[in-house]
Amino acid sequence: MSDAPATILVFDSGLGGLTVFREIAAARPDARFVYVADDAGFPYGNMPEEALITRIVHVIGKAIVEHAPDLVVVACNTASTLALTELRARFKVPFVGTVPAIKPACAQSVSKRIAVLGTQATVGREYTRALIREFAAGCEVALVGSPRLASFAEAELAGEPVADADIRTEITGCFIETEGRRTDTVVLACTHYPLLLARFRAVAPWPVEWLDPAPAIARRVADLLRDVPPTASSAPPRIVFTSGRAPSPALARALKPYGF
Repeated sequence: MSDAPATILVFDSGLGGLTVFREIAAARPDARFVYVADDAGFPYGNMPEEALITRIVHVIGKAIVEHAPDLVVVACNTASTLALTELRARFKVPFVGTVPAIKPACAQSVSKRIAVLGTQATVGREYTRALIREFAAGCEVALVGSPRLASFAEAELAGEPVADADIRTEITGCFIETEGRRTDTVVLACTHYPLLLARFRAVAPWPVEWLDPAPAIARRVADLLRDVPPTASSAPPRIVFTSGRAPSPALARALKPYGF
């Protein structure tokens, strides 16, 4: 068996996948990581579905050729719900996707009232509604699509703070109270959103559990790579922007805690 470290490719439309990368890197710190941010196509919600599938397959396919990963993590709900089937059909490398954590949210909810906070593309997709039909029996689910939160997260990373009122506006639809029951769990159905978690907690009208899928994704990656033994040392992670840009000084500072 080769002594080379496992290579894990993490893909997102932007920098939201850093929340997933962080958990995977903690689970397999020995791995070689390549993070591909398709910032040239961000945000994905503005693109027709067929064009978006074509773009995702092209960008990930190019990255597979260039970096020869042992595993690809699609750290983007929109890309996963839209293109994961096509990716698995085209490429032999294993894929781990990111889908709304509706099943665990309904299982842990005490009030049986949850919200799914995602991009408009994710909450409007049939894939998400199928998850609700399959896993949300006995649980009321509010689908809340935000057109701006992913961009807010990118702005915050770039050192451009967003007003509390703007964030509050985007999450207000998650908080429903009727007949003595109120939302107690919010599914973060976009990997950008955990970057704003402290802001969400600060402006929320009452405390809720914010369900981040990243730990579960990391466990799945570790399971798939269980036969690849950890190596003694690791290579530094690499980040690639499809636009070819170099990070601004503010963004470079924000990326430093992730090891980039």
